Amino acid sequence: MDMNKWRFYILSCIWGPLLIAQIVLVFFLGFINETALSILKYAGYALWVISAILGWLPILVLKRKGSVAQGKSYVHTTALVKTGIYSIIRHPQYTAGLLFSLALMLVSQSWLVAIIGVVVITLLYVDIIMADKHEIEKFGDEYRQYMKDVPRTNFILGLIRLLIRRNKA
Repeated sequence: MDMNKWRFYILSCIWGPLLIAQIVLVFFLGFINETALSILKYAGYALWVISAILGWLPILVLKRKGSVAQGKSYVHTTALVKTGIYSIIRHPQYTAGLLFSLALMLVSQSWLVAIIGVVVITLLYVDIIMADKHEIEKFGDEYRQYMKDVPRTNFILGLIRLLIRRNKA
């Protein structure tokens, strides 16, 4: 693997294990935290569900719409997908990671999980920015236009923009 490709994976080699550490800590600390505020815990569970949807839905969409070669993983798309979840946000799986990390913080309400979560979210966001640069290299001006139309991770803004685009059509 050349150095340019390796740079693309460095951040995930850091935030991935930290996210796993968050999960482990939540299972050891989060579910037994008797002083946790219930409303925050329930908000965390809601975000957890949203993150699960945003994490799995792209697998189906990319496999169907991304011109993936037979036998290849859904990540090996050759076509820019701008429909389905990708008409709302550009990076649903990264957004799922951000929301999942935040959900873990809310469920556990532990300072240690929160500190790790801040690091995970920061590294994930930097990884998202790097992914946009990679997609520009891969798809060029078509991706630049897509970036103008569809937000990076803000799915509420993405839904609003989608509704506006549909009303104009």
